[in-house]
Amino acid sequence: MKVIYNREFNFSYCPDPAAASGRMECIVNAIQSNVTLVHAISAEAADIAACHSARHIEYVKKTGLYDIASLAAGAAVLAADTALSEPSFALIRPPGHHASFDSSWGFCYFNNMAIAISKLKRENRIHKAFILDIDLHFGDGTVNILQHENYVSICNPTESDAGKYLLQIERNLPTDADIIGVSAGFDNHLED
Repeated sequence: MKVIYNREFNFSYCPDPAAASGRMECIVNAIQSNVTLVHAISAEAADIAACHSARHIEYVKKTGLYDIASLAAGAAVLAADTALSEPSFALIRPPGHHASFDSSWGFCYFNNMAIAISKLKRENRIHKAFILDIDLHFGDGTVNILQHENYVSICNPTESDAGKYLLQIERNLPTDADIIGVSAGFDNHLED
């Protein structure tokens, strides 16, 4: 499996514990002998602008986080591109599923998933996409950006029982998706 990553993701970009130094390095150390690490590059400005307003992009620039947020979005784009031919995973931060067209919260700045999936669609490389958001928190930004697009369906499971959770995913999983994107927030486990 190819894992899209950049050492820039190691550095703390905000005071939230999810952005604390050391977390990414632990993951890389645990997986690097079993995967191929691929160097992430920043998303193109046009791809970000396809999913976010000029006002929001300017806001992110003013926070000083444009470079790291663009790098995370670029890693998602590369992971989506790679996923069309082989399994891939974007090991990135900041996360993105709380970033809407014109706003963001929850330490998200650009919607990495929406940017990646919409780029594939604009390039006519996919016809149908399915997004599964397994984060504990509802992916409101992804829904805000993509909910009216007829080529994508989104599932944010709400069940707390493991069996019902998996059944909810199964019921929503389309059989004709060209790509399945998973927003894999890691705060849905007892010890996270």
